[in-house]
Amino acid sequence: MAFEEFGSLVSGICSHSKLVADRPLLWTIIANPKAGGFTIKSRWKKHHAQLSECVQRAIKNPLNEKAKPSQTALQAGELTAEAGLIPTHERGHAQEITNKLIKEAMETTNMHTPRPFFLIITAGGDGTSLEVMTELYHASPEVLKNFAVLRLPMGTANDGADAKELDKALNLLIDPAILSYQRAIRLRTASNKGPFLAFNILSVGIDAFVTHMTNKIKGKLPGDSYKIWVDIAALFYDLVYKVDLMDIHALNNEGIEVKACREKILLLAVGESGRRCYGSNNWILPDDRNMCAMKHMSIFRKLALKGLFTTGTHISEPEAMLWNAMSVEINARQPILAQMDGETVLLKKNDFPAVIELTEPIIPILKPNISL
Repeated sequence: MAFEEFGSLVSGICSHSKLVADRPLLWTIIANPKAGGFTIKSRWKKHHAQLSECVQRAIKNPLNEKAKPSQTALQAGELTAEAGLIPTHERGHAQEITNKLIKEAMETTNMHTPRPFFLIITAGGDGTSLEVMTELYHASPEVLKNFAVLRLPMGTANDGADAKELDKALNLLIDPAILSYQRAIRLRTASNKGPFLAFNILSVGIDAFVTHMTNKIKGKLPGDSYKIWVDIAALFYDLVYKVDLMDIHALNNEGIEVKACREKILLLAVGESGRRCYGSNNWILPDDRNMCAMKHMSIFRKLALKGLFTTGTHISEPEAMLWNAMSVEINARQPILAQMDGETVLLKKNDFPAVIELTEPIIPILKPNISL
């Protein structure tokens, strides 16, 4: 089966990884077997070819005799345990697995010298990586020194993956890579609901509505239901959620206000950085600026502009406002949906003012070593 073969091939790459040379490398592959990268035949065919080519490149590296699956993976009771692969069975399972890995790391801190290095590879959609990243967010900095996350693009939408193509992501295991730390995006509310976390884009407004409705019918309609709901939202969003005035106050990392306005806002998107997409390659943040707001517009303008988000050319339109900031306070007069990497929550009047902010760099990820 595709899923089992995937585990075998990725474990072969991990066995020859250059990630750490002087410490034991313990890997765990957390994968959603229902993700589109496994179940859609055309995608799996492409992924299989990329995996096979990556294995051939990886085995040219010396065998890493200190690399093996984690005890959490070996004890998971799965048929794929020897490959270090744990399939997720339900919502929240990836977070549960990550919690066990954190405990394993804490238990081995004083038992082994040098300390083992834990590699978590996520293979699913944005929901799988969100669960893993959220659990790591709550771990102590001392524990996180012994972790790294690699997010493979194996879902239907892979906006939060470490590369758009599978082979490019796996290159981080084959070629020398460095450990970097990524910020989280945190939503705090006046009612103390939350806080809510995202690691790619956190947004409020019409796009959160599209995400919410897509999640409700996911798997029930053929094709890309996200695109279907984009069309529906362009026509009917105003009938479901009243677009009213919103106060926006954005601050930079020195606490200086860089943006202030009171506008009828159709959507507000905040990225961990600029040059980010969501909704399966919709480039809401196509340049280095990490915040984008779109002013309210007529149905005809929505229909005319919706296609521009795939290329990022919406930023040239008069309704677009973009800027760089570390935090933004919003005060809305009407209930509005927020989405965090594909998960949604309804913000009500008592939740405002709400603050969307970037945390300090906290989550360990892999980056190419461009100095070589």
